[in-house]
Formats: sequence, C-alpha cells, structure tokens
Amino acid sequence: MTRRGAPVKLFRMFGLGASELLIILAIAVLLFGGRRLPEIGSGLGRAIRGFKEGVSGKDAIDVTPKKDEATTEAKKP
Repeated sequence: MTRRGAPVKLFRMFGLGASELLIILAIAVLLFGGRRLPEIGSGLGRAIRGFKEGVSGKDAIDVTPKKDEATTEAKKP
C-alpha cells in the first residue's frame, strides 16, 4: 500500500543516489581522465571475470596423465 504523495524511490546502488553517483563519476574523470576510464573499466572487468573463473574450481591446466603416457611408463624396464 502506498501513500498518496509519497516520493518515488529510484534505483539506488549500494545506498547511493543518482547525485552521489554523478559526483563519484566526475571525480573519477578528473583523476584519471576520459581516455583512461575505458581502460580501467575493461581491466576491472577482466579481473572480476578471472576471479570468478578461479573461484568456480575449474582448473585451466589439466595435470592428469593421458592413457598413452600411463601405458608407456608401465612398459619401461
């Protein structure tokens, strides 16, 4: 149930409103410049993706011996 005249809550990310997010964006542009922000964003995205892959438990390197290697080692005197 909503009250009449109640303010509409806009999407709030991490408890920050739109004005706070704009201020943070302006400070980031002043610190890093417009050219470096896409580089920073893509690097951060790659880091998050790598972290998720690492946490998922999938190993990038498979160290289990192959079937052919196991039989040749058994045949060596």
